[in-house]
Amino acid sequence: MPITIHHDDLSSAEVQSLITEHLSAMHSHSPAGHVHALAVDSLRAPAVTFWTAWDGEALCGCAALKELDARTGEIKSMRTRAGFLRRGVGQALLDHIVITARQRGYTRLLLETGTGEAFEAAHALYRRNGFEPSGAFAEYTATDFNVFMAKGLV
Repeated sequence: MPITIHHDDLSSAEVQSLITEHLSAMHSHSPAGHVHALAVDSLRAPAVTFWTAWDGEALCGCAALKELDARTGEIKSMRTRAGFLRRGVGQALLDHIVITARQRGYTRLLLETGTGEAFEAAHALYRRNGFEPSGAFAEYTATDFNVFMAKGLV
């Protein structure tokens, strides 16, 4: 499956629907007050770059990179549509984020994600790509319902 990644402005109904799907899933798998996924308006913030993944004309996933400072980025809104799971979409998006982060001169990538079975595939993807457990960062507070990971970029 040839996956193409496009910078996206979140203007299409299809992309907005994917973000709604993502937010709904995050709320269904995490307790109230413990979801840190970004809504469409927040994904349009100047510090955030948003991409979509496509298989031809089919939207299969999305991801975002938020600049925390001149040397650090945060991975946000990684999502693969159910029909495209385990077909390399997440890996393609993560590869694109890492390449972009290096081009920007970032020395670290950070992320916060949930806990439990629904998040295990994401944890495995990040571990396979050199992310390691880390502490809370930015405005986050560590709880039993989140995991923090970091990857150094050389």
